[in-house]
Amino acid sequence: MSSREQILGKIKRVTKADSPLPDIPDFEFAEETKERFVKSIQGNKGEVIDVAGLEVFLKSNGFSKIISLAKGLEQLSTRTLPDNPHELADLEVAIIQGQFGVAENGAIWLTDADLGLRALPFITEHLVIVLSEDSLVSNMHEAYKRIGEQPSGFGLFIAGPSKTADIEQALVIGAHGAKSLRVVLV
Repeated sequence: MSSREQILGKIKRVTKADSPLPDIPDFEFAEETKERFVKSIQGNKGEVIDVAGLEVFLKSNGFSKIISLAKGLEQLSTRTLPDNPHELADLEVAIIQGQFGVAENGAIWLTDADLGLRALPFITEHLVIVLSEDSLVSNMHEAYKRIGEQPSGFGLFIAGPSKTADIEQALVIGAHGAKSLRVVLV
């Protein structure tokens, strides 16, 4: 008998008593969904604003290179969406429509239909996601149930501006994508 067969034989002889599966908690929060979502976005170094706050943000910074794909805010665009994502290299602000947000962690679900170009939320300096307050869900369990109902070839969750940290725990925001995330709740 080979050593391999001896080892496999010993493993087969090990008996283990059956144990019951653990109870799955409901993952509910004591806070209201909107309140929890706002705290999660802030914890991810993002900001939640209203439409008036968005207009102040745009005007006070003097942005001139803006693409807005969000419903009802298309007039804020100063550029059209190009066919070639390389033409977005100097984009200052991208405003897109989110499908729904997750209160548990501040994640916002986006698909190709929301992005125009997949590079858009990553190549822009500042990202703004417009989200209906009614679209918020409590946790990722609800989020994945909702995603399961949607046909999509591509989708992603965004939960804040780009961040990275090194071994010395020096946090850098905007290292791999947008320097800021603002969520406009409507």
